Amino acid sequence: DLTCELATQLGRAAAKVLTNKSNRHPRVLIGKDTRLSSDMLETAMAAGLCSIGASVVTLGVVPTPAVAYLVEKYKADAGVMISASHNSFEYNGIKIFSGDGYKLPDDLEEKIEDIILGKEDISQEFPAEDGIGTVSHADNAVRDYIDHVKNTVHFSLDGLKIAIDAANGSASATAETLFTELGAQVTMLHHKPDGVNVNRDCGSTHMESLIDYVKTHQVDAGVAFDGDADRCLMVDEQGNFVDGDFIMAICAMDMKSRGKLAGNAVVGTIMTNMGFAKFCEAHGMDFVATKVGDRYVLEEMLLQGYNFGGEQSGHFIFLDFATTGDGQMSACQLMSILRRREAKLSDLASAMSRYPQVLLNLQVSNEGKLRFYTDTKVRQAVDNAKKTLGSRGRVVVRPSGTEPLLRVMVEGEDEDEIRAIAEGVVEVMRQELS
Repeated sequence: DLTCELATQLGRAAAKVLTNKSNRHPRVLIGKDTRLSSDMLETAMAAGLCSIGASVVTLGVVPTPAVAYLVEKYKADAGVMISASHNSFEYNGIKIFSGDGYKLPDDLEEKIEDIILGKEDISQEFPAEDGIGTVSHADNAVRDYIDHVKNTVHFSLDGLKIAIDAANGSASATAETLFTELGAQVTMLHHKPDGVNVNRDCGSTHMESLIDYVKTHQVDAGVAFDGDADRCLMVDEQGNFVDGDFIMAICAMDMKSRGKLAGNAVVGTIMTNMGFAKFCEAHGMDFVATKVGDRYVLEEMLLQGYNFGGEQSGHFIFLDFATTGDGQMSACQLMSILRRREAKLSDLASAMSRYPQVLLNLQVSNEGKLRFYTDTKVRQAVDNAKKTLGSRGRVVVRPSGTEPLLRVMVEGEDEDEIRAIAEGVVEVMRQELS
C-alpha cells in the first residue's frame, strides 16, 4: 500500500507539521536501506518535502540508528528512515524522527495522518517559485555514524574473530569498517545487497547460515543484523543461538557490576523470557515489562530514568549513547565485554536459564487482525490456554505490527505441553479468522 503518491503526501504533511513561524524552511535528513523500492520512495518523499519548502539532505544507505544520531548532530529538524526492518524486500516503510533523535510523538503523527486523510487542507501552503526546497547529499554520513559508535566502546576488540551477517541490508555499508577499526578480525556474510535479497534466508530472522558458519570455522562469536541494522542477535563460539534475552542479561549484569545501570533496573517486554525475570531477581536487579515494541521500552525508560532496555528480538537501547535501538552499537558493547573479561560468550550466556518458549505465526487478512479482538471463540481459546498453564507459564497472543500475522507465544516448563497449547490456540484462530 506504500506508493510514490503516498510518500509524496507524507513528505508534504511532515513538512507542514514541522514548519513553525520561526522556521519556515525545515531541514530534513533522509536515510534508506537497500531494498529495491527505497530509492523510489526516497525521491518521492524528497519531492513532497521540497514542495512545501523544506530542505532535504540525503544520507544514502545507512542504519536506522544513524538517522536518529545524525539528525541531532547535523542540527536538522527531522530525520526520515525508509526501511521495512526485518521484512523481505517487497515491504517498505517510513519512520520519522524529531530533531532530538526520538521517534515523533503521537500528537505530531496524528497531525500528519489528519493531513493525509484530508482532515486538514494544505493546498494553500505551497510556497512561491523561489521558496521551494532543495536536495543535497551528506557525503560523510556513514563515516560520522561509524565514529560515533566507536566512541561508545572503551575497550579494544583486538584478538577477537567475528563472523558478521549483514542481512544484505544497511549493515553492509558500515559493519566491516566499524568492527575492523575496533580491532576485530572480521568475516562478512550476506553483505552484497542487490535490492531484492535483503533479509532473504539471512540476518537476525534467519540465523541458520550464520550458525553453520560458526560451527565450521573457529570464531569467537557470530553477529546477525536485520535489514536496517537496528537489531542484532548472536551465536556463541560453539554455534549456539544467543537471543536478545541472553544478550540483555550479559549487558545488564556488566553494567550493574560497573555501577552504570540506572535505577538498578532493566526494561523488557511481555515477550521477554521468564528466565530473564528470574535472572534479574537472583542478581538484585528489577525487571520492568512493557507492551511489545522498542517504542514502549523507550517510553518506560524515559519516564522512569532507566538507561538500558531491550527486546528478545534483538532491539537494545543504551540510552547513555543512543536514542533508539542500535544493533551494531549493541554488538560492540557485548564484544567489548568478552574482550575485557577475556571470557567466552557461551560462559557468559550460561548465567541465565531460559524457560521453553514456543512461537507460532498465523497469516490472516487485515480484517482478521481486527476480528481477533472481538471473536468470542478465539478469546475463549486464549483464556482456556491461560487457565491450563496457570502460574506454570504464560500465553501471549497479539497481532504483528508490521505484517499480516497473528503471533502466539506460549511459555512454560514442559515444551511438549506448551507446544500443544500453542497449536490448539492457532487452530481455533485459523478456523475463525483465516
